[in-house]
Amino acid sequence: MEQELEDIDSSGQWQNIYNEIRNQASKYPYKVAKLPANRNLNRYRDVSPYDHSRVRLENCDNDYINASLVTVEEAQRAYILSQGPLRNTCGHFWLMIWEQCCKAVIMLNRVIEKGSEKCAQYWPTAQEQQISFTDTGLVVRLLLEEDQSYFTIRLLQLQNKKTGESREIYHFHYTAWPDFGVPESPAAFLKFLLKVRESGSLGPEHGPSVVHCSAGIGRSGTFSLVDTCLVLMAKREDISSIDIQKVLLDMREYRMGLIQTPDQLRFSYMAVIEGARLILKDNKIQTKRKEPELLAPPLPPPRPSLANKPNGQPGPGPGPEVGPQDNRPDKDRAGDLAHEHQTEKNSGPVRKRHREDRIACTAQRVQQMKQRLSDSERKRDQWLYWRPILLNVGAGAALAVGLLVCWWYSQ
Repeated sequence: MEQELEDIDSSGQWQNIYNEIRNQASKYPYKVAKLPANRNLNRYRDVSPYDHSRVRLENCDNDYINASLVTVEEAQRAYILSQGPLRNTCGHFWLMIWEQCCKAVIMLNRVIEKGSEKCAQYWPTAQEQQISFTDTGLVVRLLLEEDQSYFTIRLLQLQNKKTGESREIYHFHYTAWPDFGVPESPAAFLKFLLKVRESGSLGPEHGPSVVHCSAGIGRSGTFSLVDTCLVLMAKREDISSIDIQKVLLDMREYRMGLIQTPDQLRFSYMAVIEGARLILKDNKIQTKRKEPELLAPPLPPPRPSLANKPNGQPGPGPGPEVGPQDNRPDKDRAGDLAHEHQTEKNSGPVRKRHREDRIACTAQRVQQMKQRLSDSERKRDQWLYWRPILLNVGAGAALAVGLLVCWWYSQ
């Protein structure tokens, strides 16, 4: 893959390859998106969900929303790629998240870019704390917010007022990805992707994660393509087996126009190559750390055997020392080979345990942040309770002092 990247760079063929992908991509009908009732529900006239893969709203008069379900069976990945919500579709957006049992929303754009609104403010800010959507009966509350240099992680609570049930939703917001552009470096993007993965939100035990930018095809397509390729690479344990262009064409079966520019395609190659290095390095470190636990205790040295002596007679002294491993009996070597096979077989559970440890660590940090938030809210409630009392006492004391001063001067 690295050689392929270098060859395309040296020949300057990125535009031609991108055009080939566009020409090879299948085209499917999108009649529902073009219905008169749905025209004002689309952000862009030329970006519509295919009829066969569009997400359908269940508890709404109109089941249409500009979002597509993209699935990759081998990678066990499913994403909902969506346009950035319009001001009149924010309630529908959260209804989709509720009905699809999504655990995370991955936002790859800013609300305002180059002076234009690319997405409505569909989540509550630190000032307002919560937003109610009367058209769908949903309330979104901000529980936590953690700012990084180029992305923000939020923990939101989504409540269904009709049933009283509530769920916690992660909101991963990448704030340094320009429209029609690419991040500054693959390393920064991969760090963001790792944070999303550590939350466990992309796993098959949850509903599909929602990935959106402005149109839901360029930056969203890049994120989904890189994550999928890295999952496939880890499963196959062979980076050379990944055909990025084929994976992209397969994903375009579900949503039109994924990857909008040759630069985004080139960045996807770079991110997959860099991510492959990190994953392979991480796997080696894990194996090195866990190896002592997997190895069985050493076998005791074999006792001298009379059968190996001439005519079965014992020698004058202790039996000879065992030579190198290659000179041992076939039975011993077969036992070692079986043990090595078992060690390799156990490496999968080791990686799984390592991933589970990271998820548990993330959950612990979230719980600690919740506890700090609860403490601060309790202190605030106490202050709100005592504040009017203290104000009244202070006002009474000031009035008494004033009356005393007036009485003293009148004497």
